[in-house]
Amino acid sequence: MNKGLFYVSALMSGAFFGAGLALSGMISPDKVIAFLNVAAIPSGEWDPSLAFVMGGALTVFIPCYFFLIKPRAQTLTKTEFCVPQSKTIDAPLLMGAALFGIGWGLVGLCPGPALASLGLGDMSIWIFFVAMLAGSFLANALINRKTSTATNLAS
Repeated sequence: MNKGLFYVSALMSGAFFGAGLALSGMISPDKVIAFLNVAAIPSGEWDPSLAFVMGGALTVFIPCYFFLIKPRAQTLTKTEFCVPQSKTIDAPLLMGAALFGIGWGLVGLCPGPALASLGLGDMSIWIFFVAMLAGSFLANALINRKTSTATNLAS
């Protein structure tokens, strides 16, 4: 595998994603919260533009996934695809999705837009990003602890 090609393709993908988020205005928490505020529909203050951004993204992604990605055994940089094997809907999945949704609804940011917004110099975005990283490390530590405890009990 050519690591240089891997890093360049990752950088380009991230740059396109970030540029798309910035161009569509989706790095603005106010815009996201205006979309999530469905109670504002009757007053006409609801902002449906996020649905159009998501629709546009899915319009590009779905055909690419089924015709270009899914038939392949590996990526263009010769690495394996990292696709979850579990199809089980369990408590950790539901709790994680709920926490993600609550956090997104409260502050109007999720990981991609938060990362794309760091350069704006808004301290609240930096605080969100640091808290998100801390939560990720804590979750990873808890999962690793649970896995090592289960492994120790089995042996």
